[in-house]
Amino acid sequence: MAESWSFLDTFEPDFRPLVVIELAKGTKEETIEWFAKRIVDKKANGGAQLLVKPLVTENGDENIYLVGASHLRLLLGAEAVGLVKECNDNSMRTFTYSSRKTFKDFADDNHNFLTMAECQYIIKHELENLRAKDEKMIPGYPQAKLYPGKSIVRRLLTSGILVQIFPLHDREELKKLSHSWYGRVKVGYQPLDQIRCYFGETIALYFGFLEYFTFALIPMAVIGIPYYLFAWEDYDKYVMFATFNLLWSTVILEVWKRICAIMTYRWGTLLMKRQFEEPRPGFHGALGINPVTGREEPVYSSIKRQIRIYLVSLPFVCLCLYFSLYVMMIYFDLEQWALGYHEVNESNFSSLMLFVPSIIYAVVIEIMNRIYRYAAEFLTSWENHRLESSYQNHLILKVLVFNFLNCFASLFYIAFVLFDMKLLRQSLATLLITSQILNQFAESLLPYWLQTRHKKRMKKRMCSLKTDMDLSIVEQVNLEKEMGTYFVRFTAAKEL
Repeated sequence: MAESWSFLDTFEPDFRPLVVIELAKGTKEETIEWFAKRIVDKKANGGAQLLVKPLVTENGDENIYLVGASHLRLLLGAEAVGLVKECNDNSMRTFTYSSRKTFKDFADDNHNFLTMAECQYIIKHELENLRAKDEKMIPGYPQAKLYPGKSIVRRLLTSGILVQIFPLHDREELKKLSHSWYGRVKVGYQPLDQIRCYFGETIALYFGFLEYFTFALIPMAVIGIPYYLFAWEDYDKYVMFATFNLLWSTVILEVWKRICAIMTYRWGTLLMKRQFEEPRPGFHGALGINPVTGREEPVYSSIKRQIRIYLVSLPFVCLCLYFSLYVMMIYFDLEQWALGYHEVNESNFSSLMLFVPSIIYAVVIEIMNRIYRYAAEFLTSWENHRLESSYQNHLILKVLVFNFLNCFASLFYIAFVLFDMKLLRQSLATLLITSQILNQFAESLLPYWLQTRHKKRMKKRMCSLKTDMDLSIVEQVNLEKEMGTYFVRFTAAKEL
């Protein structure tokens, strides 16, 4: 591997921008020069060995930079991150540059061997693993301290020098994907392989699960229709329906595991190596030597991490769970108030008031889930886990425990403590419907409205320019840099 890096040339005649770096306005020139040098510097000198090109905007403020990489650099990066590709004998193996000819569809002039998502993941990985060597501070900012092993990108972000890093869309590829995905009126499966190539495995699995789950709900919907059309008093029929639900949910989950394993094997994420997993970008500590790989990397005491987990994170999670139960009891007080109001008035308005507590509680649940998610991410990052897999496991555990109690504790309490089936049916329907409406608004309508509004504003600004710059790339960067939803592209890493 070391010999491969030595002959790598960072020159690329056809520069293809893949990632955008936005620095704060007024960033000092020496800081920009130092950061750009670390990006383009060779790996042997602690750099990322990537390509950087400044983007000149309409006001001449060069605080936006485009980052790319040569084809050879991306291939060596694929080996460094452990990408798994299909070989000519149809087996799946970790890509190595020395045996590149044995991989399917590989050619020296085939720049599509690596997908769009893989190229951006490689660049993201290299940028996040830029670490300080001998620097004591960020040049030009004495207050931004550094020490050996500290992530440079993370320090720039926390210091406010670096505004954001985001992947840049490929307009042609995105147009092709949109046409095959939702541009035509047809009944069929989603192009999951194309989604995976553009957005990454995590996003493709997300939409694959939605597709599978939608089809899996069809039998339950067909069987459940008679239960809502006819008011049956025989509760044995409901017991049978509940039993069928239980069995069917178990079957569809087991079938999904098999489908998921097939897709991840075909995409190469099932076989990705874990024993040589590199430290996550947010991991910090004194610079030491890894006894396995022999490379320099941060070292942090596991005892300190355990102290943070059990003496800080665990009590905080318990406090949040208690607060969730306290809010739930307030919800039941509101239910009693609404029921008493209806018994006194007995009008159409009072009948509608019976649903108000559940609607308010559903909104509060969504708000609490989102606030807790931010707190859980902060705590898990503060625990300073070395590996990305360990970070994700602790984060998922925190979020899962709270979300389960926050979303379903009230339903269990109504069913097994109050034994109020009418209230249970009303609360379940109201909570589910309200939650679906809120999620659709937050995930679909709001981003679409923000994107349309921002796009119109940017087009007006671009049309008023009287310069010879490349308006297409400037317009695209300015349009995408304010779209926070695009960050999902960078979370589509290889941790499944």
